[in-house]
Amino acid sequence: MRVMAQMAMVMNLDKCIGCHTCSVTCKQAWTNRSGTEYVWFNNVETRPGQGYPRTYEDQETWKGGWTLNRRGRLTLKAGGRLKKLLTIFSNPKMPSIHDYYEPWTYDYATLTDAPAQEHTPVARPKSLISGQNMKVSWSANWDDDLGGSAATAERDPVLQKVGDKVKFEFEQTFMFYLPRICEHCLNPSCAASCPSGAIYKRTEDGIVLVDQDRCRGWRMCISGCPYKKVYFNHRTGKAEKCTFCFPRVEVGLPTVCSETCVGRLRYIGLMLYDADKVLAAASTPDEHGLYEAQRDVFLDPSDPDVRREAERAGIPQDWIEAARRSPVYALINRYKVALPLHPEYRTLPMVWYIPPLSPVVDVVKETGEDAEKRENLFAAIDALRIPIEYLAELFTAGDVRPVDLVLRKLAAMRSYMRDINLGRDPDGGIPHTVGMTEEDLYDMYRLLAIAKYDERYVIPAAHAEDAHALEELACSLDYEGGPGMGGSGPFGEGSGVPTPIAVENFQMLKERQTSDRVNLLNWDGKGRPDGLFPPKDGGQ
Repeated sequence: MRVMAQMAMVMNLDKCIGCHTCSVTCKQAWTNRSGTEYVWFNNVETRPGQGYPRTYEDQETWKGGWTLNRRGRLTLKAGGRLKKLLTIFSNPKMPSIHDYYEPWTYDYATLTDAPAQEHTPVARPKSLISGQNMKVSWSANWDDDLGGSAATAERDPVLQKVGDKVKFEFEQTFMFYLPRICEHCLNPSCAASCPSGAIYKRTEDGIVLVDQDRCRGWRMCISGCPYKKVYFNHRTGKAEKCTFCFPRVEVGLPTVCSETCVGRLRYIGLMLYDADKVLAAASTPDEHGLYEAQRDVFLDPSDPDVRREAERAGIPQDWIEAARRSPVYALINRYKVALPLHPEYRTLPMVWYIPPLSPVVDVVKETGEDAEKRENLFAAIDALRIPIEYLAELFTAGDVRPVDLVLRKLAAMRSYMRDINLGRDPDGGIPHTVGMTEEDLYDMYRLLAIAKYDERYVIPAAHAEDAHALEELACSLDYEGGPGMGGSGPFGEGSGVPTPIAVENFQMLKERQTSDRVNLLNWDGKGRPDGLFPPKDGGQ
């Protein structure tokens, strides 16, 4: 047993209202710089839909994640070292800017500075890449609220895996929102794909980061990530990704997306896992067994043997205690209501989801029946044609049984707590129908419905004795004036500036992008780089 610690997140999709507050605050904190205009470390997708970038889940096209070769060994779907070497200067398996979207702003100076005239001037959209006028046709949330429509459903890779009957009847059911960040996987294929070794997984908390100093812009990590959560900064020539807000986590604060979440749907906690079991779990032959295989990797922090081995591995005592109180562990392994996103990619993702139950309740209400009655809810889960199959393709590699059990647990909690809230004696048989005790069902209700701040976020702070190691291991985003910290950073022009891009300052942006700047990261250290010092009088 080799015990390691991993920061993890669970999102309750029943609570997501699609407000995109998490996306906006993350954008302002981490990607409000030149070169990252199209980058969204956090985005909220409407399901069914194409996702962002378009059809990123179609691994037959993008070749992301891992697969098993003929000998049953784990190998990158995009190919091994030899194939990467042959395509290192021309990577064909990578989304283009059109699969993301061409970012734009508006030249509002046309409106404010235009002279009096017969016709009202128009502020046309201008590309933040070329600076030219453009036609807006796609963006990160272009499919917002269009779930099930013909325009989006036919290009949904997950929906295409479900039968023709499901496609035909899908508009009769519902849509839901799916917030996404980097999965910070236990077996990250992005790190394995990087020729430079720039992407690494921190040993102390499992957060996956990009070392900006080592990154050479090969972009193999973008191809290797099946979730397409690694982005290329076209201004710096470096890869960037979600950092799990590690400067905040290190002092015990939740990520920005979690802190600002309106629906309070996110939970953050520490998980202990056996690193020796990761390879075997990711190599599980049957895709339907990957969900349970990953759960078996996680260790019970209340087990004396686990605690002893964790201390022997150098994990601090307060971290072990935080793992014991972790809401993430409770939702994944104690109550078993959280599921991983696309376990068939074999990366062992560490951002898990509780599937939505609310649409099931809505279906019952439409029939005029009691939507909170246990029998009605359970029957509705059985009768719902698409959601359970679609959810299974998202969270359990198509295996319907785990999703069905999760929805039944959520329905049982709703029925059981309804009696308590109305002052009636609860039915003790309800928890037993889903394999839970009354105490467990009530505790799960507290965590999902009325949990306080310190119950949703159990984040142990980094230790002072580890400060030097953290500083050495942290990526180059962690510097004074870096993204989200104000000031100007070393990534070239505009990096770290609080508001480098806004719809009002296109002219200022254009001037910055076209002016000569010195990027010392690309200087070989020889001679004097052009533009470093102002010219002398007379141009000498």
